[in-house]
Amino acid sequence: MSERTLPEATFARTVLGSGPGLALAHGAGSSIAGTYGPILEGLAARHTVVGVDYPGSGDTPPAPPRRCSWTTWPTSSPPPSPRAWRPSPCTATCSAARWRSAPRPAIPSASPPSWVAIRAASRHPERVTALVLTATFAHRDNRLSLALPVWRKLAESGDRQLLAEYLTMMALGADALEAMPEEQLQQAVGFTAASVAEGTPEHAELAPRIDVRDDLAYVKAPTLVISTTQDRFTSTRLHRQLADTIPGAELVEIRTGHLPMVERPEEWQQLITDFLTKHDA
Repeated sequence: MSERTLPEATFARTVLGSGPGLALAHGAGSSIAGTYGPILEGLAARHTVVGVDYPGSGDTPPAPPRRCSWTTWPTSSPPPSPRAWRPSPCTATCSAARWRSAPRPAIPSASPPSWVAIRAASRHPERVTALVLTATFAHRDNRLSLALPVWRKLAESGDRQLLAEYLTMMALGADALEAMPEEQLQQAVGFTAASVAEGTPEHAELAPRIDVRDDLAYVKAPTLVISTTQDRFTSTRLHRQLADTIPGAELVEIRTGHLPMVERPEEWQQLITDFLTKHDA
């Protein structure tokens, strides 16, 4: 790759609370508010919470794809395009450096961008005090190989209604989905359609290429894997693989689909805070 200095992009940031640092990694197609909104205040009650909306998410505008220089990428911000978010030393450096408000954070993460947390913890163990990995994977299985391209094609089609119907069907657990009367179900689809992140096609492009299996054995930080037992995107098998491969990792289950922040936010927050309380530096 050619070496060239790239301008530092502007990213929407969330900074709340005080105490030990938490660097939040939000879900693909979502944002900090979309992933952690129901539990942000609870997390900030005892921690300094720092989060960045990725390009095309939340209040961060999309950015055109660029090829980054491994040596000249700005180290004070994440990469400017999800297409550059490959698991690499470049992105790990950028992710670690963004914690200037919380130099040694724990990292709660959810959904595919958890690879940022895994890669940072394996390459920069001195900077990470704990990991919480929710509804995620180290590498796709056959189910994801089928589901992720459909998500991407729907996102690229511009048909938000159809995309929202697919995401509602796939992301909600059976308990939550079947408990909804028809009117509430249509409201949920409408809300999902209205909140689709502009950068979703790029996020969906990235997800099938994630592969951090070689990093798992090098994670030294205490790690909690939260398995969403009714998850149609990331199966409990993938969650167990993470817990079995990361040294000393703990596995806990929560009876939800891919979105515990929607279905059981209080229970999800309690799992995170109980674990962090044991490992706060």
